[in-house]
Amino acid sequence: MAEEAKSNSGENSEAKPADLPADGNEAVTDAAEKPAVSEAAQREEVANPAAGTAHTPEVSEDNAPSSDEPEATPLPSANKPDEDPTGPERKPTPEDAQAQAPAGEKPAATDGDKPSPEERKAKAAAAKAAKEKATDGDAQPAAKAKKEKPPALEDKPFAEFINQHFLPTLKENLAKQGIADLDLKFERQKLPISGLDENPECWQVIGHWKSGKRQFNIGFLKEDIQGSKVFTYADNGGKPSTLESFMIDERRVSLDLLVLYTAQRLNGQKWLVGN
Repeated sequence: MAEEAKSNSGENSEAKPADLPADGNEAVTDAAEKPAVSEAAQREEVANPAAGTAHTPEVSEDNAPSSDEPEATPLPSANKPDEDPTGPERKPTPEDAQAQAPAGEKPAATDGDKPSPEERKAKAAAAKAAKEKATDGDAQPAAKAKKEKPPALEDKPFAEFINQHFLPTLKENLAKQGIADLDLKFERQKLPISGLDENPECWQVIGHWKSGKRQFNIGFLKEDIQGSKVFTYADNGGKPSTLESFMIDERRVSLDLLVLYTAQRLNGQKWLVGN
């Protein structure tokens, strides 16, 4: 038995070398020549197992153009802008400007908001028409106010001018020159000249003072201060004997001129103070 066991152990020991690969020495040499891998490299390999390997994306393989004929692909190109409406190449819209504008401020106008030349011309024409209309509206009230301006004294009705303006002004002027008791009347009657009894009546300004001893008459042959006028006078209670033209050289008679000519005529008779 002992010899049999020994014989078996000898067979086993002889069989072990037969299990080793024929190139055992070569395997040992390769293991010795292979460099040791660092722990950092091992961690990187675990974190990124695809690192160091070339891999072509399936999208590129599926969309790669054939070498036989050219073919357009949906892949983005560097020469073509991104058509994505949310991309950086997208043209801003008025809604974007309104959304980005601060609260309470009007967004800046975009190219889409800018009016065309025709629209600008139409707006300019409308603004010009509105301005002209406003100017006309301002001018019309001004013209109306000018028309409503009170007329000049000389343009008032004849009787109104004599009673309200000429008589009071003349009496005040002659009072300053020494005629304090002047009595003025405005009446329609015949001229007090002998031989003129057949003449028609006319409006006259009649003045008396010194208890009626002195008198003058200014006759208006027309009911118009610009019309023909005559002058008469009398002294010592007598009747006028002469009839004179009055203010025939004045084309435009005014209140001041009418008062001035009357005072000068009376002064010519030396009836005023200083004569």
